[in-house]
Amino acid sequence: MNTLTNTRRRRRRLLPHPVLSLFMLFLWFLLANDVSGGHLVLGGLLAWFIPFVTQSFWPQEMTLSRPGVAFKFVAVVLWDIVVANWTVARLILGSPKSLKPAFMTLELDLEQDFAITILASTISLTPGTVSADLSADGKRLIIHTLHVNDPAEAVATIKQRYEAPLKEIFECSTS
Repeated sequence: MNTLTNTRRRRRRLLPHPVLSLFMLFLWFLLANDVSGGHLVLGGLLAWFIPFVTQSFWPQEMTLSRPGVAFKFVAVVLWDIVVANWTVARLILGSPKSLKPAFMTLELDLEQDFAITILASTISLTPGTVSADLSADGKRLIIHTLHVNDPAEAVATIKQRYEAPLKEIFECSTS
């Protein structure tokens, strides 16, 4: 048993974030738009090297407890980005005086730094919204939006569409 634990530790030290490495290799192939031997080697080296040299910057071990929910989350975010692009284009091409920009406060249920970072990045990736600040205690996220009729409803939507799945993906108890 002890030998097995030591082997896992050595493997984890050499490949600290295997899921992240696979994801980075996949992204490399998408960016290169070519699946060849050279890109496999270069992408593989980068996918190993970047997590290896940055492992000391990760305060918590990243665990992905629900990969199915993660794929659904990515699909929702991609769909929301497409819809938000159309919405923002319509708003900008319309009357700028009708815009109702606002700052909103999102009370966070997430506790892991990585999950909060993913949430803030997701909000900023969606056109028309940007994560402006995180409170010092890490419990509130300040969001700026280009146009919102009901800030409370917008916060509830963000919590339901983004925060709840992220909580399930990264903070779900596996016991």
